[in-house]
Amino acid sequence: MLEIKDLHASVEGKEILKGLNLNVKAGEIHAIMGPNGAGKSTLANIVAGKEEYEVNEGKILLNGEDIEELAAEERAHKGIFLSFQYPVEIPGVTVTNFMKTAINETRKAQGLEEMPAKDMLKKIREKSELLEIDRKFLSRSLNEGFSGGEKKRNEIFQMAMMEPKLAILDETDSGLDIDALRIVANGVNKLKNENNAIVVITHYQRLLEYIVPDYVHVLYDGKIVKSGTKELALELEEKGYDWIKEEINA
Repeated sequence: MLEIKDLHASVEGKEILKGLNLNVKAGEIHAIMGPNGAGKSTLANIVAGKEEYEVNEGKILLNGEDIEELAAEERAHKGIFLSFQYPVEIPGVTVTNFMKTAINETRKAQGLEEMPAKDMLKKIREKSELLEIDRKFLSRSLNEGFSGGEKKRNEIFQMAMMEPKLAILDETDSGLDIDALRIVANGVNKLKNENNAIVVITHYQRLLEYIVPDYVHVLYDGKIVKSGTKELALELEEKGYDWIKEEINA
């Protein structure tokens, strides 16, 4: 699904990623953990195609295709979804209308006709019920006046509607209380299937109590320095990231 080979990348002339390797297969959930400044959000933004990040060396492959030259919009049309740490507000555009536009733009890029209104409404109804979203929520302006939990739930709804091949959740647990965390995690677990892959970027082990990853990777100083199962996240919680630093320098 996603293969990253020896990725070196910088932003504003500063090298952030320093030879990162990662292989994510369909049907898997991977968690990426690491201290502030390790390069977690940089990795997410580079895979999604954000222009301000520069790839200096290495490859990013999606289902075997090199996507380095593709713009963010083209990558989205190919099935990459990125949830933002700080989702933007769009006054005057409802959640429903935003989703209709996003889906039909993707279909257009794939050479398909617009989704019939009846099918669109059915899909909106099914996904909102799956994620326990109130219908009134869908008629509100996108993210305007939303609480932190509502913004995150809206992003999982967008993910459900778009049905991406690869979903990257960048610190989706940031600022969430326990109830909101459970709702978001429940949505992610329901959306996982054998045809998609999910990468969860987080500081804390608590999200992984609800979303059980197949693999946990520690990103430190621009590289993945350790990989394991959920037990690795528990070890990090107990020992902190200084333990990793000591292991590297040992």
